Amino acid sequence: MNKSHSIRHNALPDALPNFRNLGVTLRILLVSNCLGLLQAQLQANSWAEVPLRMMQNATLLTPILLSTLLILWTVQPWLNQLCYRNGFLAVNALVLLLTLGIYQLGGELYQPQAYGDLYFDEVRNALYSLLVTGILLLYFHLRSQILSHALHEARLQVLRARIRPHFLYNTLNAVLGIVRSQPKKAEAALEDMADLFRMAMSEAHDLVPLRQEIVLCKQYLALEQLRMGDRLQADWQIQDMPDDALIPPLLLQPLLENAVYHGLEPLPEGGCISILMRCSANQLRLSISNPCAVMHTVHEGHAMALQNIRERLALLFDVEANYQVECGKDYYRVEITLPFMKDSHL
Repeated sequence: MNKSHSIRHNALPDALPNFRNLGVTLRILLVSNCLGLLQAQLQANSWAEVPLRMMQNATLLTPILLSTLLILWTVQPWLNQLCYRNGFLAVNALVLLLTLGIYQLGGELYQPQAYGDLYFDEVRNALYSLLVTGILLLYFHLRSQILSHALHEARLQVLRARIRPHFLYNTLNAVLGIVRSQPKKAEAALEDMADLFRMAMSEAHDLVPLRQEIVLCKQYLALEQLRMGDRLQADWQIQDMPDDALIPPLLLQPLLENAVYHGLEPLPEGGCISILMRCSANQLRLSISNPCAVMHTVHEGHAMALQNIRERLALLFDVEANYQVECGKDYYRVEITLPFMKDSHL
């Protein structure tokens, strides 16, 4: 039985960010430095004093920020096992300890002798660090809530596609046409349809094994070939692709569906859908291309499917995933690049 895996153990709206993600790291650096600049402006008495204040703040902010990111990257697997509340407290405790520790180790760099009350400055820096940490975690929490609707919408969209009247009508008619002459093929077609329903209505997961997605896509194409016959061909170039790779569920099937309905079906002669999968370094490259009519338009359902996939990739992988569409005179190509994540349960 195929297993699905989640890149987080928490529900999406209440999960800590993945501190090993490049996009998360870049956002933390950007927001922290922007808040540092704001602090410098509040401390300065004139615009000319702002750069000096910013450099003074950076002497403490930089080591705290880099040390925090390094430690969070290291303990990410442990943080994944915590509930959101405990993870939130753990991150804040780490930042607080690093702030106080680095402040003390800095000696006179952070504690000028002329300064009267050392504890005031120490407490102020600690509170500032906690404030920045709280703002960052709140930002990632809100961002996750805003984007996570894409995952639920994706499942509803696929389910609607599966129960679309013309899909059921065409498939059942095709099965009825061969049920007496080719009973085994008709039985296999009904099993494929059941698998499509089962996958669409199964428990939501962030990632599934690539081999599971490929099997599902081949089952879908087999159903469409019942009604289109030789007009629908598929060229799978996946020889060098590791089948233990993990990808978001139902990522390829909507792209194949668009290729069939908006690409091949309007063509009297049909055509061939090319599915290319390659693994290089730490990235997966997935490409689906199909011929299409010379005067083609992007249908509303097509655009919604593509936008939904973009949102899911942004939620799961941030800037580490890339989505490109190339639309030529008589062809359409979608190329997706995402991080290579291996199924550790094999």
